[in-house]
Amino acid sequence: MKPGWVVVENLVQDRLGHAAFGTFTALSAWTLIIASVSDLGTTQLMTKRVAANADFLPEYFPTLLPLKGWLMAGFLALMVGVGAVLGYQGHVLLLLALIGAGLLLTQYTLFLRGALQAHQRFNTDAVLSILEKALLLLLVLGLLPIGLTLNRYVGARSVAVLFTFVVLYGLVSRLYGRVRYRLRWDHARTLLRDSMPFALIALLYGLNERVDMGMLERLVSPQEASYYAGAYRWVDAVMMYLWTVLPLFFAKFALATHNREEQQELLWFGQRVVTVPLLFVCAFVLFRGEVLFWQFKHSSPEELGRMALCLKILFVNVLVHAFFAIYSTLLTSTSQERPVSWLVAGSIALNVGLNLVLLPRYGALAASVNTLLCALFVSIGYLWLVRKRAGVAIPWRVLGQLGLAFGLLCGVFFGLRLLVDQWLIEAVLAGFAFVGILFLTNIVSIAELQKVLKRS
Repeated sequence: MKPGWVVVENLVQDRLGHAAFGTFTALSAWTLIIASVSDLGTTQLMTKRVAANADFLPEYFPTLLPLKGWLMAGFLALMVGVGAVLGYQGHVLLLLALIGAGLLLTQYTLFLRGALQAHQRFNTDAVLSILEKALLLLLVLGLLPIGLTLNRYVGARSVAVLFTFVVLYGLVSRLYGRVRYRLRWDHARTLLRDSMPFALIALLYGLNERVDMGMLERLVSPQEASYYAGAYRWVDAVMMYLWTVLPLFFAKFALATHNREEQQELLWFGQRVVTVPLLFVCAFVLFRGEVLFWQFKHSSPEELGRMALCLKILFVNVLVHAFFAIYSTLLTSTSQERPVSWLVAGSIALNVGLNLVLLPRYGALAASVNTLLCALFVSIGYLWLVRKRAGVAIPWRVLGQLGLAFGLLCGVFFGLRLLVDQWLIEAVLAGFAFVGILFLTNIVSIAELQKVLKRS
């Protein structure tokens, strides 16, 4: 669903135009920052507690449901108030309220899905996880023949969110029975106190990922926010690989907390698993990233060039994460959440400071460079913390081999562009060459492959 939605959202951006889509992007960014912390960590807390204790749900659900409702209302009012302070007025402020209400309802939906996850109903949860996007995709495709406007797009998103919520609420009620609301303040205080660490982490990561788009629209223009959003969309899609693979290593690292040798082996193995696929993707984007904007028929060559340059800068940021994100996973799995949170907070402060200085002059390009600089900042911090706190040796040799492989791959892409100059053929030939490079640099060996084949 994610790749399909990236393609559809490109089409939406092209049809709405950069000014309208930039406005939507900024409104979504501000609401996402607030919505990311709106449940104050209660969703993660509930999933964790219900999985460990089946009695938690019937005891605390009568308090959690109304508490979530009050939190939604309070944070919606906060969103509108923040929007007014930021200078939004009239119709735009109304759009912000609609987008915010939809996001808060989505948060409530995630909260209800937590009950399904905790009871191991993963198939049902998987279907519900794509229902909203699938419905929205159909609604957007249905709007294309009659004309897609910002108002209609926001309306379609609201309909998709509301329908998904009604379906899920009915399903949860059918599975677990109707819950009588009974707000007990002692339970509410306990829940909020225990969930606060989750809320802090959500706020930090929400700010870190979304503040650029909001600041671009406010400090520069909606068009610049749209250019950045068009590039960042591909970053978000590719980074899904990291967010899929890294949780697996999180569990492995946590299991080997008291075995440094095992953690060492996991790190050296995980370094290659996490980094290698992204090396190819990043090299392709650096040399042929402009082809990812084939759907933008209403943008000028200058606008397409600006988005492509932002994309290439942002994919250097992806490359940095490909090399060093696993060190954050190692740290958080070994009870080093606090220093990691301080690093992320420092990155946010650096990002906001750089944005205030550079955005008015350089726009979306400055936002892309600032994102890259902040990624370098936290990555250096991860390495330092792993060395000082985790007591695990950093695999410098493996990092050097991966860096050499990336350099050779870039050389292949450069040569193929001069000789072939057709992006699809270049990508296929570079893919075959990359396999050879992995063996040449000893990142992958014949002996390892033989062991894997024997096990399978």
